[in-house]
Amino acid sequence: MRTFINRIYRALQVLLTVLIALLIIPVTIQVLARFSEYVPHFIWTEEMARFCLIWIIMIGASIAVRDGAHFDVDVLPHPKTRRGEAIARMTVHLGVLIVALIFLAFGWRFTEFGFDQESELTGINMASIHVAWPFAGFVWLLFMLEKLYDDWQLLKKRPGGAI
Repeated sequence: MRTFINRIYRALQVLLTVLIALLIIPVTIQVLARFSEYVPHFIWTEEMARFCLIWIIMIGASIAVRDGAHFDVDVLPHPKTRRGEAIARMTVHLGVLIVALIFLAFGWRFTEFGFDQESELTGINMASIHVAWPFAGFVWLLFMLEKLYDDWQLLKKRPGGAI
C-alpha cells in the first residue's frame, strides 16, 4: 500500500510541476499584451490562469499534507515520551482527517453543482474545476490514513523497542 501511496505522491509532484509550467503561458501572454501593442488581448488567459492556480493550490496542499509541511498550531504541550508524541501526532492527524472528510463530502456537492455550469469564456465545464476540492479531500484522507497507521505503530511500540 505504501508503494501505491508513494506513486500517487510522485504523480502529484509531477502534475504540480506541469501545472506551474502551464500557468506561466497565460500569465506571460497577459503581461506581454499589457505592455506591447503587437500581442493581442486574449480574454481566456485570465480564466485559464485562475483555473491552473486552483488546481496548483489543491495539489500543493495535498503534497504539504504528505510532507507534514502544512501549518499546525501547538495547542497541546510538547510530549515528553514516545507514547505522548504518538498521541499528540494522532490528535493533529485526526483533525486533518476531519477536514479531509469535509472537503470530500462538501466538495462532491460543489462538483455536482458545477456539472450544470460552463465557463463563459472558455466553455469548460465547471465540474472539472470544482472537482479539485473532493480530489484534495480524497488525497488528504489517503495520506492521513497512512500517517495514522504510522502513529498507531509508534503507539504500540514498547519502551524497549519491541512491538
